[in-house]
Amino acid sequence: MNPEDQEKTYESRRSFFKKTLTLIPLTVVATQMPGLVDAAPSEPVRASRESASATPYSPVFFNEIEWAFINAACARLIPKDELGAGAIEAGVPEFIDRHMQSSYAAGDIWFLQGPYYEAGPEFGYQGKLAPRDILRVGMAGLDAWSKKTFSGKRFSELSSDQQDTTLKQLEAGEIKTEGVPGKVFFSHLLNETLYGFFSDPQYSGNKDMVGWKLVGYPGVRADFMDWVEQTSKPYPLPPVSMSGRRG
Repeated sequence: MNPEDQEKTYESRRSFFKKTLTLIPLTVVATQMPGLVDAAPSEPVRASRESASATPYSPVFFNEIEWAFINAACARLIPKDELGAGAIEAGVPEFIDRHMQSSYAAGDIWFLQGPYYEAGPEFGYQGKLAPRDILRVGMAGLDAWSKKTFSGKRFSELSSDQQDTTLKQLEAGEIKTEGVPGKVFFSHLLNETLYGFFSDPQYSGNKDMVGWKLVGYPGVRADFMDWVEQTSKPYPLPPVSMSGRRG
């Protein structure tokens, strides 16, 4: 790829994330992740989570089948390419597994009582499932659909192209998953992936601050106001995490 084409691809990817993050303020994602702020790790644990580890993470919340699903989905939602690391390299599956163990994921701050009505997106989620159950039920539902559609293969066993097509259909509401609407499940899965890719590294995702580097986010630097309006120029200094680590 010549430098001009690479620059266009880079800008295209940056633009996608910037547009996506207008729905999820990056400062909130980076420093105020729901369900994790009140249970921030200690300093030694925080430091160990901020960089990619050679030791594979063992999931606590997800079982083996669910873990394979999460890894496959994250790899397609934010793939690794010539511009940098993807969700897997950033530790997003580990982030999601840890996040699903939080009080937020258990629905402790959600109103989940009936009556349940179908309503427009402006009214927010109207179902009875807690966040972690949306993921768990949705994964089981999509795996069931995948096995019927692809000769007994689960989602994690499909080719990359098949996974991409399936996720696009899920996003468009073209796949019916039992227990939770497909679009609701996809939205929740995508949000969790974005949270893990852009949150502060102390929460196990965004390892080595690869997400922040991709979009030029300075992290928690004390002063970067001179660059707020200069969207056409990359921020010249590396990002800084909440623990003071520099990317």
